[in-house]
Amino acid sequence: MSDALADATKPQGPPRTPGQRAVRPRNAATMILVRRDGPQPCVLMGRRNSRHTFMPGLWVFPGGRVDRADYRVPTASDLRPEVQAVFDAHMRPGLGRALALAAVRETWEEAGLLMARAAPPRPGAGPWRDFLGQGAQADLEAIDIVARAITPPAVGKRFDTWFLIAEADRLISLERQADCGELDEIAWVGFDEALDLKLPNVTRFVLSEAVARLADPDRPRPFLKFGASDPRRAIL
Repeated sequence: MSDALADATKPQGPPRTPGQRAVRPRNAATMILVRRDGPQPCVLMGRRNSRHTFMPGLWVFPGGRVDRADYRVPTASDLRPEVQAVFDAHMRPGLGRALALAAVRETWEEAGLLMARAAPPRPGAGPWRDFLGQGAQADLEAIDIVARAITPPAVGKRFDTWFLIAEADRLISLERQADCGELDEIAWVGFDEALDLKLPNVTRFVLSEAVARLADPDRPRPFLKFGASDPRRAIL
């Protein structure tokens, strides 16, 4: 097992209570936004509030778990067929689209940025109300997949996370709107600078994978998961 894989699969987060059975991972997705309008490519990162029980004070990509509303919201475009095929090969129908929409929604909620196309304002319910009401519909065509990782069983809060990537020029605007305040600080940083931040182990691994994928779009997508005892790297 490589050092990078070993680091990426080290438990981070509140440990499982002794005697407690492994927690079932929750479906989640994050968005890696890449900006290329400067001297070097930059990525959007946010620092988690120090009071969080899960990865406090660490820098992460915007993201979170799937909400039931993510299955129903209308979109301006669909996932590209090759991206949809990767999701469909690993999960039940509809969940891949919901994961992509969760990443778009969380990017809006946490960073105030719309991965969307302009559309007539329309009523919405729950977490999509403000998104749709201001005249925006999610642009799923802009999204690709970088990696997937499942939080180790030793951790008390677990996620089955898909790491997605999109170009920042697919945002409606680079100007941030009001966000929910879950992140203490949000910044566009160069990839080398980002690797020097205080990152979760898996985020550091995926950030390196994102850099490699930008250079080689045909690069295999890693899947970090666990067998009976040891972590292993598979391919999506």
